[in-house]
Amino acid sequence: MNTPHPANAQNTLESGRFLHPFTDFAEYKQTGGRTYVGGEGIFIIDHQGNRLLDGMSGLWCTNLGYSQASIKTAITAQLERLPFYNSFFNCTTDVTLRLADQLCSALPDGFEHVFFTNSGSEANDTNIRLVHRYFDLIDQPEKKLIIARTNGYHGSTIAGASLGGMKGMHEQMQGLPYVHHVDQPYTFAQLNAHTPEQVGQMAAQSLADKIDALGADQVAAFIAEPIQGAGGVIIPPANYWPLIADICRSRNVLIISDEVICGFGRTGQWWGCQTFGFEPDLITFAKAVTNGYQPLGGAAVSNKIADVLTAGGGEFAHGFTYSGHPVACAAGLATLEIYQSSNLLDEVYDHIAPYWAEALQKLSAHPIIGEVRSQGMLGALELVRSQGTNERIAPDAAAAVYCRNFAIGHGFMVRQVGDSIILSPPLIIQPSEIDQLIKGLWQALDATASAFKLGA
Repeated sequence: MNTPHPANAQNTLESGRFLHPFTDFAEYKQTGGRTYVGGEGIFIIDHQGNRLLDGMSGLWCTNLGYSQASIKTAITAQLERLPFYNSFFNCTTDVTLRLADQLCSALPDGFEHVFFTNSGSEANDTNIRLVHRYFDLIDQPEKKLIIARTNGYHGSTIAGASLGGMKGMHEQMQGLPYVHHVDQPYTFAQLNAHTPEQVGQMAAQSLADKIDALGADQVAAFIAEPIQGAGGVIIPPANYWPLIADICRSRNVLIISDEVICGFGRTGQWWGCQTFGFEPDLITFAKAVTNGYQPLGGAAVSNKIADVLTAGGGEFAHGFTYSGHPVACAAGLATLEIYQSSNLLDEVYDHIAPYWAEALQKLSAHPIIGEVRSQGMLGALELVRSQGTNERIAPDAAAAVYCRNFAIGHGFMVRQVGDSIILSPPLIIQPSEIDQLIKGLWQALDATASAFKLGA
């Protein structure tokens, strides 16, 4: 590990012309940022030569790290053979078809069709189109309303951001009028007020109440992440998803499982819906489908929906120039080959995830940690002023921002959401590297406690 470096050192490569996503442009002009120029294993390398252990898998996507030669070879070979052709009007490429087949072999039972997009945002736009088309074709055209969750994340297109429940995004746009939101199952916010089971019950009941208030004959679908990722790694109580499934099925409301983060082994199984034991009608996928090496997303469509869509009704007037892009699909095939030909997911489920959970839980002993939670290879640390409470350390999540910056400045890429530090390390991380990350996080927590004059 190189010498510690400041998290917000002025970026000497930055010209100021690039407008960064999810960035305060005025602040960035003053503080600069970080540019990364290399990756090796589970480490990224910045333009100053510093190596950072990537505790976020890029943006929840490089499950297999940065050194997968077979994926890079597949991309290069496809560029040589056929760098592009579209999938409009009954056309496509052979590699697109092969990926569709291979993906279906990895999907839960009852899923035998996929629609390719370039991202999870576009996939969720597509899900709206699929849902509306489905109900039109079964003579229920009045079912157009979509319900999502407060603090959920489903992308940043107009449709994706409307589905998401992020207040900051909604304040900067006019959302779709047919999207409504219900409570999230966030147990830590109810600390000392309600048990996890009560939180699960109340959150599920908020969906039932919303459907009933809007009219079940008007509501088409409920969309949610099995675990809320960008919202802070909110892991629902065990009773939540069974209750949600019962509510939706009894009211003829479809379930969209947004697995952009949870899919491809992140929760400990292939899909988050399998981890939590519910059966969706549509599954959103992206990110880890290509290990982040190429942009690719899509909607996995259950037979219940696909049987109606493919039986008649004319053209489905939807798609993207790069839907099923052959180079992205080649990357997807190579990525799936690694998942399916190795015992990685079994190793994660049996050994790495339990080790991760146990190691992460050690941080609960730190005086400024109010809760540690994990599922599969996801994790979150809630920062508090004193244990046993959910009292925050400082306004505007200043303590968590400080903790994140310290960690990054000392070689550990982590993310801050509100007053939480969230983590999503590559599935290929080894126990010794987990130990290294936990040690770095403890030091960051010590530094945060000291900076805010709290006992450590």
